[in-house]
Amino acid sequence: MSTLLLTHTASSLNHKVSEGHPERPDRIRAMEKALSQDIFKPLVREEAPMGDIETVKLCHDESYVDEIREMSPKQGIVYIDGDTMMSPGTWEAAMRGVGGANAGVDAVVSGKAQNVFVGTRPCGHHAERNRAMGFCIFDQAAIAARYAQTKHGIGRVAVVDFDVHHGNGSQDIFWADPTVMYCSTHQMPLFPGTGATQERGEHDTIVNAPMHPGDGGTIFRQAFEGVILPQLQKFSPELIIISAGFDAHWRDPLANIQLDEKDFGWVTKKLMDVADKSAGGRIVSVLEGGYDLQGLHDSIVEHVSALMGH
Repeated sequence: MSTLLLTHTASSLNHKVSEGHPERPDRIRAMEKALSQDIFKPLVREEAPMGDIETVKLCHDESYVDEIREMSPKQGIVYIDGDTMMSPGTWEAAMRGVGGANAGVDAVVSGKAQNVFVGTRPCGHHAERNRAMGFCIFDQAAIAARYAQTKHGIGRVAVVDFDVHHGNGSQDIFWADPTVMYCSTHQMPLFPGTGATQERGEHDTIVNAPMHPGDGGTIFRQAFEGVILPQLQKFSPELIIISAGFDAHWRDPLANIQLDEKDFGWVTKKLMDVADKSAGGRIVSVLEGGYDLQGLHDSIVEHVSALMGH
């Protein structure tokens, strides 16, 4: 089995942002450079298809989806909020992100691939049911989890988020759902301000392990081994979706947890161990943050290498 990389480069690059914005098209170029190395030659690469509007509505209100579609500009950039924007290419990029994640679910459920890395942008985990924020339009990871349940009848799905920012959108979407576990390590205090330990959801299926600035890899690993992995094992997911943000890397300009790329390889292998026990090894990983291009490059190398079993 090999990891199936689903990406549609043209559409991901066509989501334009304002000058100096950290969530820029060069992030995709850094990913492509990372995955052009010889070690990744066995990767099966497929274009991410357009997502289906109906699957987006599994997690987002219909009125919100319609509003985003109507806001899509013919030219220039439209601001949804102070740091979240749309250009003429954003709608397709966001919908291919959704389609890529859902196609990833299809691939692991059918046995076509063991694991999938969805390398698209914009990222998604801050997008709430009816609100875009934090560079995010639609929550691809959350949608993929719901899609796995509705299309394939998977019962329990875990969404595990190691982006340095808390995935308030994913938490919002799954707050009252006993069938999806959302787990997150993230820096606090930091945008968006959610993710305290006591935020546990209505069924104790929200697991937050906030970290302090400067904590580093040892504390990160302790948070997973002491808090997140035991809860995941108890939940026994049939599929794991990763919100794979690499902005906790020490080089990243937006935060200060001070991880290095080896930490991302380590946590990926730990999640693969959980998946092996209860999910038939099935993991779909969706790119979220990571804004220093070298840090992103190095972290993707470690993460995807681990997913390939190296």
